[in-house]
Amino acid sequence: MDPIIVALAKAAGLEKALAEFPGDVKAAAEQALNNAHGVQIPTDPAAEPWPPMRAGSGL
Repeated sequence: MDPIIVALAKAAGLEKALAEFPGDVKAAAEQALNNAHGVQIPTDPAAEPWPPMRAGSGL
């Protein structure tokens, strides 16, 4: 497995998942890396990429 994927999984606290399900961790990492282009990073650091969450709204 790619050492970068292993390092990222360990940094995320996924040691147990990495030990028990290495194929699943690899597949999830590859899927995330392949879809990274679809995430739009806001140019303004103060801009919220998602509307603020409010308890009770939209119910």
